[in-house]
Order: sequence, then C-alpha cells, then structure tokens
Amino acid sequence: MIRPMTAEDIGYIQHIAHTTWNDTYEGLIPENIQKEFIDRSYSDAMMMKRMEKTHVLVAECEQGTPIGFLNFTREDEDGDSELTAMYILPSYQHSGYGKRLFDYTISMLGNAKQLFVYVDSRNTAGRAFYERQGFELVEVFKEYFEGYPVETAQYVYYIHEPVLAY
Repeated sequence: MIRPMTAEDIGYIQHIAHTTWNDTYEGLIPENIQKEFIDRSYSDAMMMKRMEKTHVLVAECEQGTPIGFLNFTREDEDGDSELTAMYILPSYQHSGYGKRLFDYTISMLGNAKQLFVYVDSRNTAGRAFYERQGFELVEVFKEYFEGYPVETAQYVYYIHEPVLAY
C-alpha cells in the first residue's frame, strides 16, 4: 500500500534511509559522510519539516510495515517538481514498490510539467530504475557532497508537455 507519511513513520523512515544508503553507497561514499548526512537530513526535526513543506509517501509491505518511501517537492510556478529521495529496503527492491511509489507521485502532480531527480552517477541501480520509468538524462556534473567529490546525474521526467498556441 502507498500512503502519505505520518509522524508515527519517522523511525521507520530513518531506518530505511540508513539501511538503503549503506547498501547503495558502500565503497562509493565514505561511511562517516553517509552517517553525518543521514543523521542530519533524517533527524526528527527534519522529518517533521519534510512532512510540512513537501510530500512524503510511504510504501508498506503486506504486513503493514513501512519498507520504502519517496519524497518530492510541491510544484513550483514553472510546473517543476523534484523527487528528492526514494529508498526501498534492499530486501524489497525489485518487487514493484518503487514503481507504485513513482506512479502515485505522478498522480499527485496534476499540473506539473516536469519532475527532476538527481542521483549519484555511480548508483547504477538507481539510474536504471529512473530510466525504466521514462526519465531522460539531462547532464552529468561534478560536485561536492558533504565535502566529498562525486559525479551527479540529473534526470527529467516530462509529465505534461506545454500546449503550443497558434
């Protein structure tokens, strides 16, 4: 089941973020940098702010336990939104939960034109997932993540094409 996040989900979301980051970025981003980022970005206060300012969706397994989540921004005045986080516990990946979270997100972006996502270029599983959903690569660029050099791939998913006026 896919549903909006509640305050009771914070502990689950923190666990999912820690577990998934460790699995995805082991050997790519130093563990101490991962931990500092996750601890700060998924603190109780930041999770409450995410729920207030953005959309956070939770994927539950059949037993009703949260096993994944997706976070995206509200549409801006240009019709853009950003998928800021999407994590599924490793043992539940490739089970359709990511696709369900993505489809639910698109259904919520009624007037949006584009959905952007930024992913570490070495995260081949993440990149493959976004490409299967129809995201198109915009660019790959170098930047610093928490002071650590990385390459980031920017993708865009076109939701609604602008109508041309004649």
